[in-house]
Amino acid sequence: MTDTTLLLVGVFALLAGIVIGYLIRQQIAKKRIGTIEQKLQEKIRATKEEAQKIINQAHEKADEIIKSAKFDIEKQRKELIKMEEMLVKREGILNEKAGLLDKKESELKESLAGIEKSKQEIDKLKDELVSQIERITQMTKDEAKELLLKNIEKEYEVDILARIKKMEEFGKETLEKRAKDILATAIQRYALPQCQEISTTTVMLPNEDVKGKIIGKEGRNIRTLEKLTGAEFIIDETPETVVISCFDPVRRHIAKVALERLIQDGRIQPARIEETVAKVQEEIQEEIKQAGEQAAYEVGVLDLHPKLLQILGRLKFRTSYAQNVLLHSIEVAHLAGMIAAELGANVKVAKKGGLLHDIGKAIDQEVEGSHVKIGIKILEKFGVEKAVIDAMKSHHEEFPFENIEAVIVKVADQISGARPGARRDTVENYIKRLEDLERIATSFPGVEKAWALQAGREIRIFVKPQQISDLECYKLAKDVANKIEEELKYPGEIKVTIIRELRVIEYAR
Repeated sequence: MTDTTLLLVGVFALLAGIVIGYLIRQQIAKKRIGTIEQKLQEKIRATKEEAQKIINQAHEKADEIIKSAKFDIEKQRKELIKMEEMLVKREGILNEKAGLLDKKESELKESLAGIEKSKQEIDKLKDELVSQIERITQMTKDEAKELLLKNIEKEYEVDILARIKKMEEFGKETLEKRAKDILATAIQRYALPQCQEISTTTVMLPNEDVKGKIIGKEGRNIRTLEKLTGAEFIIDETPETVVISCFDPVRRHIAKVALERLIQDGRIQPARIEETVAKVQEEIQEEIKQAGEQAAYEVGVLDLHPKLLQILGRLKFRTSYAQNVLLHSIEVAHLAGMIAAELGANVKVAKKGGLLHDIGKAIDQEVEGSHVKIGIKILEKFGVEKAVIDAMKSHHEEFPFENIEAVIVKVADQISGARPGARRDTVENYIKRLEDLERIATSFPGVEKAWALQAGREIRIFVKPQQISDLECYKLAKDVANKIEEELKYPGEIKVTIIRELRVIEYAR
């Protein structure tokens, strides 16, 4: 064989092998596919059986639920029928009761109509009887009433006086005892040391040579001091002493501190004076702020606006009848708080009202109006509660009392101002108050004379016995006291005493 023949035989053999291999692989693949399909069929069949089983169970469960629901519905239907029967029965009972009520209402209306008719007949008979009595007695009903009262009053005057006196004494003793207990408790629990303020301040000098430095060449130093501070510096023969006089406590305090620092520094000249006074003025503003904060903290009022505390601090340099207003306000706040606690009132409102009751005195002449009205404007501006404003605005009775705290603040203010040594009055004011007391007392008819006693704490009134009876003395005393309260301003209270003395003189000859 040639090589070509061998090559062809090899190619055919290769092709035959490929065809045979392909057929064999086809047979194997068909067998495998048959096996997979068989498995799939088995799984499908098992799944169908499982699904059918689940469906059967669901049907059984649904049948149970339906049966239970039908039972519950039937049960509820029976209950509803039973309730409906009960409601029908109750409705019948209510209708029956409503009928009875309507019947009773008509009977009551008939009875009321009969009563009203009887009342009209009685009123008519009464009017006819009164007319007959007036015709017979020739007096009107009011005249007869007045005559009867006069006769009863005259007949039983002694008994009426005794009863009135007994009731007044009993009520007075009870109320005075309770009031004294409350006030004594408050005063004992808080006693603020007070000292009167004066309009001059004394600065001690280390030696007499300092006076010359203070005056300066041709008096330029002292003129600069007086110009910048607004105070008067009095340098006289008193050894080692300079007196600073000024009615404004702030300016007087600035002048005192500035002079003390200049003396300590030793350099007293106009430029140094200007620098020192300016620095002291800044420090005084900070001191005022701290004074307001300290006062609020001491009283326990911690919700005030910072600017309101600044205004409150100015009261440290304000006086009322030589009494320091800030110390007075602190004292009033403590007293008002203790009295409020005893009476069961609002302690916080009473304290805050007492602390701020004189806040209007911190403002100078740039705002017009009384210090109470100015204080109201200030407190409204800074959003202070209305109850506090109502509590502080009545302490001089410019406004009516709108809550119990207002009365408490007024009482605390009077206690603080009336304590011995707290305030100093001028002789002119003292004499005028005595004259006004006697003028008011003698303005009433039937008064013979009146004397003011005990520095104006008591007024004794002598009446004419022919014009004023014992019973009328009670009314006169109340009228005089009311008029004094309306027209005069005074600390504490004034006792009104009525004296009626009847003297009968006859001579035997």
